[in-house]
Amino acid sequence: MRQIAALTLTASLALAAPAFAQEEEEGERGLSLMERGAQMFMEGILREMEPAIGELESLGEEVGPALRDFAREMGPKLTELLEEVEDSSAYEAPEILPNGDIIIRRKPDHPLEEPETPTEPAPQIEL
Repeated sequence: MRQIAALTLTASLALAAPAFAQEEEEGERGLSLMERGAQMFMEGILREMEPAIGELESLGEEVGPALRDFAREMGPKLTELLEEVEDSSAYEAPEILPNGDIIIRRKPDHPLEEPETPTEPAPQIEL
């Protein structure tokens, strides 16, 4: 999740850089001291972020294939699981007990669904 946030921040800063460069080309004659200070601040942040951006790109190249493999292998299983749990809003957040058990409780305001009764009796086996 941190990688996604970092990528978003990186992209927004990268998109902001051309705007700052354009303002510089137009000249500094119309900028107030506050505007010029803010511009210098953003330029400094962009310079400081360059090494981190490079590291983030290399991390994306390393992790990308593993994430694709995970999605390819786990995608069908997750789909099956989501089909089993028809309405996830009917359940509370999972709770981990001190002994390590995980409990997922049904919310009290969601009624239990009656299981379907078979139309034919189950076959009997003679012993």
